[in-house]
Amino acid sequence: MPITPAPAPNAADFVRTHTRLAPASPGFLTEVRLHLADQVFALWEETETASGRDNAPPPFWAQAWAGGLALARYVLDHPETVAGRHVLDLASGSGLVAIAAVKAGAASVAVSEIDPLALDAISLNAAANAAPLGPSLGDVLDADPTPTADVVLVGDAFYERTLATRVLAFLTRARSHGATALVGDPGRTYLPRTVFDSVATYAVPVQRELEDTETKQTTVWKLSGTVAAAT
Repeated sequence: MPITPAPAPNAADFVRTHTRLAPASPGFLTEVRLHLADQVFALWEETETASGRDNAPPPFWAQAWAGGLALARYVLDHPETVAGRHVLDLASGSGLVAIAAVKAGAASVAVSEIDPLALDAISLNAAANAAPLGPSLGDVLDADPTPTADVVLVGDAFYERTLATRVLAFLTRARSHGATALVGDPGRTYLPRTVFDSVATYAVPVQRELEDTETKQTTVWKLSGTVAAAT
């Protein structure tokens, strides 16, 4: 089924109001346009105010993160990675990687995302890029990967231990079904590099406010065929 907006009224308007539509990364990745926020921390406060919650999830959907940028760049530069194949984009955030996969010729692209505002942002971003996406699967990390997912893409999801453990377990199961698993990562703490093979490295421009630097060396990794033995 196609991606549907979150149930909260005016959620899409909230995304539009607090972001600007711009290239994902000027000078690095301009093929995809996203609704981006210049001040992510200020937007986080706005989401908490709008939702009436003190624990609203961070607006990861409002920023093009280094891992996602590198992975999207790789997919666009190597369309054979996804062309004609069924793709699942985990922790989709803004939908950057999913949209790149559509542009690279994927047969279908499903997204997995649990933040309702992110789903609205993904819908808006997909429309802005004329990139049809669907279905939206929510949290799939504890499920068995569908055999129809030929490629699983993950942009920048190894920043927290519990999430990293769940993502790796899901990728391992997907790999056992014959899927290719690719991860974009800028050196996050919880990526187990010993079970991945490096396929490309990029110098990715990033916001100093978020990364304490203006460029992150970011690697695209492919899950090794020997992961089962390594884990």
